[in-house]
Amino acid sequence: MQQFEIIQKIQEWSDQYPWLEMLSSLSIVILFAILANFIAKQVVVRGIRKLISKMTFANSEIISQHSVIRRIANIVPALVIMNGITTVPHLSDKVETLIQMAAQAFIFLTIALAISEFLNIFNLVYQRNPKSRNKPIKGYLQLIKLIIYLVCALMIIGTFLKKDVFTLLAGFGAMAAVLMLVFQNTILSLVASVQISSYDMLRIGDWIEMPSLNADGDVIDMSLHTVTVQNFDKTFTTIPTNKLITDTFKNWRGMQEAGARRIKRAILIDQNSVHFMTEAEQSKLKDFLLLDQYLNSKKEEIAEFNQQLANQSKYNQRRLTNLGTFRAYIEFYLKQHPGISNSQSLIIRQLQPTSEGLPIEIYAFTKTTAWKDYENIQSDIFDHLIAITPEFGLKLYQAPSGADFKQLAMQAHQNIESNE
Repeated sequence: MQQFEIIQKIQEWSDQYPWLEMLSSLSIVILFAILANFIAKQVVVRGIRKLISKMTFANSEIISQHSVIRRIANIVPALVIMNGITTVPHLSDKVETLIQMAAQAFIFLTIALAISEFLNIFNLVYQRNPKSRNKPIKGYLQLIKLIIYLVCALMIIGTFLKKDVFTLLAGFGAMAAVLMLVFQNTILSLVASVQISSYDMLRIGDWIEMPSLNADGDVIDMSLHTVTVQNFDKTFTTIPTNKLITDTFKNWRGMQEAGARRIKRAILIDQNSVHFMTEAEQSKLKDFLLLDQYLNSKKEEIAEFNQQLANQSKYNQRRLTNLGTFRAYIEFYLKQHPGISNSQSLIIRQLQPTSEGLPIEIYAFTKTTAWKDYENIQSDIFDHLIAITPEFGLKLYQAPSGADFKQLAMQAHQNIESNE
């Protein structure tokens, strides 16, 4: 009886202070929410994680980076508060409704974030597939995320305005022109992503060159709005996706797939050093293993041609030139070179003469596409050609430098002193 009397007195005393009863009830609701949050995250979430980690298809690294289950667990305390706030006495209807709306908005946001995390996990799993380099889906997933966030925002606004989503969408329909203006970059990027994927214009790992945006390197990421390129100087260039459709860029994928890389470089010959070859010069060049057969066949060809012009002047007859022989030597040398592909085009040609000399261009392909090996092969070839050019009686053109003018001045001075 005494216990009941004490409880009755406490109730009578608490009735005198309604705010105290409200705070105590609110505290109990908050404690229940904290307890529910603890049970959900420390017991349920951990249990589900351990269960998933034991499955063969699960990837523990990806699960540790992105936790969908943990985000969903945040809904539990929100549900406790949303339903428990109705049991708190002496709380105004406006405050109760506002707290319920806030809890409901938090639930919508949590669901949207959980779906976004799930899409991130899906993208990571997809990227481990070798086919993902050819068909990246990150841009499409970002578009789905954008739609989810827009729907979530509409549901939150509708919660506070006490209107359904369809009513809000009907109101936004009148603002379609404004929305098109706001999301024009997103729309352009989406169209560009579809075109890039449909025509297989770009893949992750491709080496592209885009001088207008100072991009020259490997594609490391493709998203809805941007394509990230890591340049060879280890800097990064971010290219808007729609720029890859409107502007021009060079993709070196074809070269990499062909397994051959082009050499297109010329050496400049001093035209004053070009002349007809004498018998002595021809005999000297026969010591070159590559030219012995060429000189013999060329002599026979010239002899047959000159027989047809026997009655004409000797100036009209064909004769071997050191430049033509040099071009033949370059071709034979490249055909024997282990780094040059014989299945691709190989051309040794003269270009238009200029004031800087006569360009002899080498057009060939290496057997490798590796940058370092390619440069080594190219350098070795031109090292050899530059060193062997004087053997043909040819001179390379080089613009006179200060040392050349100094030498000429010294020679002129010596001539003047000798004349005196």
